[in-house]
Amino acid sequence: MSTAMTKRPLRFARALAIGAFLSLPLGSLSIAPLQAQTTEDADLAAVNRAIRSLSTLSGNFTQTDRNGQVQSGKILLKQPGKIRFDYGVGDLLIVADGRSLYMIDYQVNQVQRWPIRNSPLGALLDPSRDLTRYGKLVPTGDTRVVSIEVRDPQHPEYGAISLIFTRKPSAPAGLELYGWIAKDAQGNRTSIRLTDLRYGAPIADSAFRWRDPRPGALGPRH
Repeated sequence: MSTAMTKRPLRFARALAIGAFLSLPLGSLSIAPLQAQTTEDADLAAVNRAIRSLSTLSGNFTQTDRNGQVQSGKILLKQPGKIRFDYGVGDLLIVADGRSLYMIDYQVNQVQRWPIRNSPLGALLDPSRDLTRYGKLVPTGDTRVVSIEVRDPQHPEYGAISLIFTRKPSAPAGLELYGWIAKDAQGNRTSIRLTDLRYGAPIADSAFRWRDPRPGALGPRH
């Protein structure tokens, strides 16, 4: 196996489990004066409600890694704990089945797995994660944009994720998930930008199953 193929799974794993700067057309994320505590508490509570009120979500994503490499595809999310990133090329899939997050690389027949709670994506997928406890408001300098950073101080090895929302009355709790910036314990950063989001449409659980490419594996995985 070539060195490039050996590094490929790790590169794409970082893309979703960990962590480049996500520029907003609404204005750059600049440091602003600290807001009043009541405003911060209200925004944290609104973000928590927005995520917890999501039943299903589908749309498109664009991923940018720290080297500027861009990938795009389709995203499906179903609570609790299920998400699917299809990259369109057919040889890479990232999926969570409610318990674990998997990266399946059909090009090299490899599978990597992480418990959802050990991934920054747990902020989206773990229903027991109270973002009012683990999140802090990140000033954006734009009242239309709400960003919170989520990390577990007892587990820095899990990395951190900054969830970015735009205010939209028709979205759950009035906030639409714009994307996120994820960072691992080594400082590797990757961004995800979401577009064309649709809420509440039925998504079958079978959408979060996948074919195991490893030799001797049979049937779909749940």
